[in-house]
Amino acid sequence: MLAVLLLTGCIANGGDSQTGTSSPSVSVNDAPASQAPLETTQASTKIPVYWIGRSKEQVYLYREFRDISSDGNPVTTALRIMMSEKPLDHDFFTPWQAPESLATSISGKNVITVDISRDAFNSNLDAGMAQRAVQQLVYTATAAASSSGLINSGQQIQVVILVDGHTDYMAFGEVKLGQPMERNASLVAPLWIIDPQEETTLPTGVVKFNGRSTDSSKPVSWQILQENGKGEKSSLLTGRTQATGEPGQYGAFTFSATLKAGKYELRVSQVDEAGATIETSTDTRLFNVG
Repeated sequence: MLAVLLLTGCIANGGDSQTGTSSPSVSVNDAPASQAPLETTQASTKIPVYWIGRSKEQVYLYREFRDISSDGNPVTTALRIMMSEKPLDHDFFTPWQAPESLATSISGKNVITVDISRDAFNSNLDAGMAQRAVQQLVYTATAAASSSGLINSGQQIQVVILVDGHTDYMAFGEVKLGQPMERNASLVAPLWIIDPQEETTLPTGVVKFNGRSTDSSKPVSWQILQENGKGEKSSLLTGRTQATGEPGQYGAFTFSATLKAGKYELRVSQVDEAGATIETSTDTRLFNVG
C-alpha cells in the first residue's frame, strides 16, 4: 500500500549518545540501493530501528525491532526511538540527540522527507562516523516505511533530510543534507542476530535462533557460551549453518539448540573460503533461559 502522510510534528525526549568516536571514512553514495534490500511488510506491533556498532576495527549499522503502539506515524516513531532511546544491545549506540522537533512525510514517488531541529546534531563526530549516523537515519526511515506498508519495498526509495525546514545543513559538520539519499549497502553489518534480542528470557528446552547475512554463500558459524554464575563464560555448543538465498545475496539463517536454565551468550560469524571465522563479520547476543 502506497500512502501519503501529512507532515506530523513529534517531540522526542531524553537520550544519551557516544561522541568523539572515529571510524573509517566512506562515501555516503558509493553503493547502489539495489544491494541494500528493504524490509518486507509485516503485520506487527514491532518496528525496525538501526543502530551503530563495532565489529573489530569495522563500524556497521545493525537492526533491532522495538515494541510500539499501533497509533502514530511509524517513520516518525522509529526515528524518535533512534534519537532518544538506547539500543537493547549494549554493543550498539547512537550519536543522535533527542531533537526538540521531528516530523516526517512520504510523497507519492517514494520519497521520505525528514525535518528535524538542529539540536539533534549536538555530537562531535569525524567524517566516517557522521556518514554512518546519516545512513542510520536513512536506514531507519526506509525500514519503518517499508515494514509498515507505507511504501512499495520493490521500488527505489529515497530520503531527504531537512533541518529546521532548510536544505544544505552540514550534519555533524561533515555531511551536507537536503538532497535525496539512498541506502548505502557498504555500511550495513555483514550479519546480525535477529532472535533472541538482547537480555531476552526464553523457556527451557529447544531454543530457536534466527539471523540475517548479507552473503548467503558464506557459511555461518555459531557458538553458545554459558555463564557459570561467577561472571565467567565457557563454550557449551558450536555448529555451522547456511543462510538461505541466492549466492552473494542477502539471506536468513536459523538453527536450534536445547538449553537448560541459565545465562548464555550467542556468537555468530561468517566463514571465509578457507573455513576461518571472519572476525569483522561477527555479532553477539546475551540471553537467559528459564
